[in-house]
Amino acid sequence: MCNGLLRATWLVLAIAFVVAGTDFPVLAQQPSFKSGTGIVSLFATVADADKRLVTDLAKTDFDVFDNDKSQTITVFDNEVRPITVVVLLDTSLSMTGNLKLLGQAAEQFLIRLLPDDKAKVGAFNDKISIAAAFSSDRDELVADLKNIDYGNGTLLYDALIQGVDDLHTIEGRKVVLVFTDGDDYGSHTGLGAVIDRARTDEVMVYAIGFQSEYFDGQRMVRSKPDHGLQKLADETGGGYFELKKTADLGPTFSRVAQELHSQYLLGFEPTALDGKVHKLTLKVKRNGMTVRARRSYVAAPPK
Repeated sequence: MCNGLLRATWLVLAIAFVVAGTDFPVLAQQPSFKSGTGIVSLFATVADADKRLVTDLAKTDFDVFDNDKSQTITVFDNEVRPITVVVLLDTSLSMTGNLKLLGQAAEQFLIRLLPDDKAKVGAFNDKISIAAAFSSDRDELVADLKNIDYGNGTLLYDALIQGVDDLHTIEGRKVVLVFTDGDDYGSHTGLGAVIDRARTDEVMVYAIGFQSEYFDGQRMVRSKPDHGLQKLADETGGGYFELKKTADLGPTFSRVAQELHSQYLLGFEPTALDGKVHKLTLKVKRNGMTVRARRSYVAAPPK
């Protein structure tokens, strides 16, 4: 079947699902672009004023700037690309009463992974436990959720750096999805180190923060998610969602899966490979649109 006919057929199916009011599946496409080729890549999420994802933009709708200098976009498409993702869940004391709901919400993300996607599930508290291998078996991934345990600390940044490390040798799109309801407590790693490592390894971080109430042994306490999550997500091009109701957990995990399968790939050829950190800016020309993409890259020669 030719590409034009395939796209037309898929468009008819998509319209049918929209009319029916149901979510429609997304076609998994094999990647035609690899990092380390001398092209600086950006994966971008675009939303309208009502926070609905916009997936029909053209290359001419975007402007890319490297250290505030306009760049010629040489790579562009909005095909669905496989992802490899580490899912990290905060199972510290403050989450004890919501662990079941958290597991159910994370399951909503896992069951929406496409056949070519791969993932592993991990948990962190006063210790870190992450599955040994990546898997495309959604039943296996969901089963891993039922084996997570809880503890007293919140080794948030240590868990994040381990998640990024687990993605180091992976080719293609790399993502960490982290959930927490509190500040980092006890990590040997700081926020800056996580951002630096994620930038170098081109890992996108999505973060879900939750304000929970729990009894600390003396009184009821309301937790607040770590202030660094927003900056981490912004710097790497992911998204940050801060929630106050458990009812929002499932829809938010689902939203992350939808975004990851609705992003644009843009690329340009850098003019200076000076080994320094360069600022990236991506703009959308259409009014009322917001765009998220990573904000920096290391201008190093391709490996």
